[in-house]
This record gives sequence, structure tokens and C-alpha cells, in this order.
Amino acid sequence: MARTVLTVLGILLALWLVFALIIPAIFATLKFLLIIGIIAAVAVLAVTVVGKLSR
Repeated sequence: MARTVLTVLGILLALWLVFALIIPAIFATLKFLLIIGIIAAVAVLAVTVVGKLSR
């Protein structure tokens, strides 16, 4: 009986860990990388426009 209860508690703890810590961390990382990518794209666009206008 104790083994079953501990197994259920372990499964609940694992699910809580995945949904409370790991998934939000993945979304935060993706959001951060998306913002960095947008900033990089704007920088490349600005350099390209300035390079074409200076000719």
C-alpha cells in the first residue's frame, strides 16, 4: 500500500515539476530568442538600408 501511495505521489510531483517549472522555462527561452531575433533582423535591415542609401 505504501509503495502505491509513494508511486502516485512521485507521479504527481513529476507532473507538477513539468508544468510548473520546465514548460514555463521553455516558453521564456523561446520568447527571449524571438526578441533577440527580431532585434537582429531590424539591425540587418537598418545596415542594408544605410548601405544602399550611401551609394
